[in-house]
Amino acid sequence: MKLNHINLVVINVLTAIDLFGKYFGFTCIETKGNNAVAVLKGADDFTLVLMSAKDNELVYPQAFHIGFMRETIEEVNEIHSKLKNAGFEVGPEPKKIRDSFGFYFTFENIMIEVGHYLALSEQ
Repeated sequence: MKLNHINLVVINVLTAIDLFGKYFGFTCIETKGNNAVAVLKGADDFTLVLMSAKDNELVYPQAFHIGFMRETIEEVNEIHSKLKNAGFEVGPEPKKIRDSFGFYFTFENIMIEVGHYLALSEQ
């Protein structure tokens, strides 16, 4: 069984389209209702639906997060650098986290993980 889509509620759909497009390879294929909803396509035909928060208040459960796993440590460092240079609060440099190398940052109360699963030779 394959997970093929997820729906995230965001405060600013246009800003979220930009984030997921520039840094995570998604392409916006449709917007609806004055940018109230956007449908994005990513790798492996994964669909990310972004919906505008009705009251501009966005609350996700404390440990809720989404993760993007990259092929190399260099890709993780590159995304961290690009986000940091664009003004995102990405915290400290990426580091080893359990069996991966990565970092977490928050976008509109959504925690996002960017990482790379370490091979035994990298641990």
